[in-house]
Amino acid sequence: MLRTLSIRDYVIVERLELEFGPGFSVFTGETGAGKSILIDALALVLGQRADATVIRQGAERAEISAEFDLADDGRLRRWLAEQELTGDEGSCLVRRIIDAGGRSRAFINGSPATLAQLREAGEFLVDIHGQHQHQSLLRSMAQRELLDAFAGLEDAATRTRALYREWQTRSERRKAFETNSAAIDAERESLEWQVKELEALAFTVEGWQSLLAEHSRLSHAASLIEGAQYGLEALSEGESSSLSQLNTVLARLNGLLEFDASLQEIIDVLEPAGIQIQEAVYSLRHYQQKLDVDPQRLREAENQVDAVHTACRKYRIEPEDIPVVVARWRARLAELDAGGDPEALKRLEDDARAAYMAEAQSLSAGRRTAATRLSAEVTAGMQTLAMAGGVFETVLEVLADPAAHGLEQVEFRVAAHKSLPPQPLAKVASGGELSRLSLAIQTVTSQVAQVPTLVFDEVDSGIGGRVAEIVGKMLKQLGHKHQVMCITHLPQVAASADQQWQVAKTTTKAKVSSRVVALDSEQRVDEIARMLGGVKITDTTRKHAAEMLQGSERVSK
Repeated sequence: MLRTLSIRDYVIVERLELEFGPGFSVFTGETGAGKSILIDALALVLGQRADATVIRQGAERAEISAEFDLADDGRLRRWLAEQELTGDEGSCLVRRIIDAGGRSRAFINGSPATLAQLREAGEFLVDIHGQHQHQSLLRSMAQRELLDAFAGLEDAATRTRALYREWQTRSERRKAFETNSAAIDAERESLEWQVKELEALAFTVEGWQSLLAEHSRLSHAASLIEGAQYGLEALSEGESSSLSQLNTVLARLNGLLEFDASLQEIIDVLEPAGIQIQEAVYSLRHYQQKLDVDPQRLREAENQVDAVHTACRKYRIEPEDIPVVVARWRARLAELDAGGDPEALKRLEDDARAAYMAEAQSLSAGRRTAATRLSAEVTAGMQTLAMAGGVFETVLEVLADPAAHGLEQVEFRVAAHKSLPPQPLAKVASGGELSRLSLAIQTVTSQVAQVPTLVFDEVDSGIGGRVAEIVGKMLKQLGHKHQVMCITHLPQVAASADQQWQVAKTTTKAKVSSRVVALDSEQRVDEIARMLGGVKITDTTRKHAAEMLQGSERVSK
């Protein structure tokens, strides 16, 4: 629902700050006062093209902003989240600026936005019916969605789209296989050879670390043997070995204990050292016995290490990555094998097509039933809107090829008179007829229409009297489900409104400006009396205006 509309320096509007409520609102005023400017400003802030000519004379730029109450509009909330344009909870603020150079800037919830995004957001927020760009009923997609919503087929349409995507995905997979079978075979052969080559290394991370340790030991076996022998001689086997000298020291000190018992502390320290040296000698001797200069095993180890490094250089990987790479190649081979059966791929495609067709045919049946009902109800509504004898048709044209939205294209057609053949809604020439027809459709489908704010311009073109009163009642009824706004010259329509705004034009010092005032009960009587009686307002016209307002209030209750 539209909460506020702020306009600055737009055409003849210097500054306006309007707050709106729910229900049915009308804008009235003298011809040329600027009533349509309000609708044009709303269309502009929702993405309609504009240039510098819309800027008020003498101003540097025009600025329009509109705040909407999101209420329970989950579709718009999801769209804002997807576009990263989420704002304050429960509201959506759109803003448009046009400068003197004709450049335009747009914002949604304070973030810069493109005109395409502004228009897309506007499609969730407002439908403007009349000679404006926001006429969703002229778009084939909107007609189809309206029929589906009217019939309660939104879920079926969603399932149909999902099944169509699955069918197309499987079809593309099968076609890609047929087109690229030679390349797939080549890839499979290459992967099989690569996996075989790496698997021949029998590589494991633990085995690799063990091999590197063995290779290092074999490469330095002579040095290791020499070092072990040197240690044995230094510790125990040489003429002046450490162990021999330590034993000599211990023997001398033990012999001197009878002269000084304090030497025992030193002996206690030295004796464990002797034991540790002896253990080291045993370990060194055991280590030396295991060492062996084995040129054959060294060559084998070197060959194994070289084979691993060669493979890693070839595939530009580290040795530790070999198990991961082999697993990835095996997984890819499994994918190729799974998708490599053309008959299996064709069966999967056929199954997906059959599932889509079953759902699409069910959707078509529901659409046919709903199309008949919608056509009859809208045609009945036309008879009361100065379109007597008019016919509305909801036509389902079978498509040459199935599509994501189903097996048919939905098209609204209308004949304003019995003598005329029904034509596509988009070709209806009269703005008034189109607006009243939109009113009939919106009234019939008001239970399911998803756009919260409906704006009608020229809805009273070419009508009056009883028809005008019917139009007013229909708009008021529509206002029970939506926020409805209407520009009108007819007192019967204005009297049916829940709230009324008067648009007036003022001229001061050669400057023309437009102002908009919300009318109270007494002011509404005066304005409707003006609409009834013209320039001179009499007590009779005022009485008639008051009776019209009272009658409208009784009907609404």
